[in-house]
Amino acid sequence: MDLTDSTALVTGGAGLVGSHLAARLRDRGATVRVADDLSKGDRDRVPDGVDFVRTDLTDSDDVAEAVTGDLDVVFHFAAYTDTNYDDDRELFEANTAMTYNVLERMHEVGVDRLAFTSSSTVYGEAPRPTPEEYGPLEPISIYGSSKLADEALISTHAHSYGVQSWVFRFANIVGPHQRGNVIPDFVQKLDADPSELEILGDGRQEKSYMHVSECVDAIQHVVEHADADLNVYNLGTRTTTSVTDIADIVSDELGVDPEYAYTGGDRGWTGDVPKMRLSIERLTDLSWEPSIESDEAVRRSARELIDEIV
Repeated sequence: MDLTDSTALVTGGAGLVGSHLAARLRDRGATVRVADDLSKGDRDRVPDGVDFVRTDLTDSDDVAEAVTGDLDVVFHFAAYTDTNYDDDRELFEANTAMTYNVLERMHEVGVDRLAFTSSSTVYGEAPRPTPEEYGPLEPISIYGSSKLADEALISTHAHSYGVQSWVFRFANIVGPHQRGNVIPDFVQKLDADPSELEILGDGRQEKSYMHVSECVDAIQHVVEHADADLNVYNLGTRTTTSVTDIADIVSDELGVDPEYAYTGGDRGWTGDVPKMRLSIERLTDLSWEPSIESDEAVRRSARELIDEIV
């Protein structure tokens, strides 16, 4: 679909990817509405010229106010993650309820295009690089389980209810204003104590990191050029960065030389996938290629976060 001059809703639009996408859509001439409960996002990150509705997407009445019949497309990015939720059952039920409510309301008012942010965690511990057609999908975290359940709901609506859908399985997306993941965690720890840095696991965990600017560019390109009923795309880079390499990059950007204290084990937490790299051949076949590799995405994000935190 052509996003120029469209009318779009971005759920979770006060968060990292959602706020950047809302700005991109606005710049394309779209009329943009952001729906967010601000439990993770920041109202100040909603771009100028974009409408904002404070919305609890687990509440069907709130969803009815946000999802209206004048929309051309819904970008459903709102979700809770393992790192900001202590209750696994609540996380799973909240994420699936939000997606079900959005889809149900879209069906009620006749909105028939949806883009959704899924995650590489749906694959579990899969061979690398992992293609979109890999299966069976065996997530090992509650967050991954909730994303896989969301994908199943979207697949049903795409194939049975006429909702053309784009599902994006993210690598690790990084960028400014981000909190609660490894790069801002290292920046905050080293700002407090530049002599030592605690690193969860053995530091050998190795994943693909994609800068948010490239992420939203890829999303826009896929939505505008992929036209199947259900379009599933990995978003990531061809390269990976280890946790120890991230520590080295952040330390270098801060100009410090800490001792590393590893907590041990091959993963940072229960449900952590220690090695992840996605195949992006389907994306490149659609004529989009990342220009920022994983190490550079980490370094760029570290610089942005240092400017904010230090």
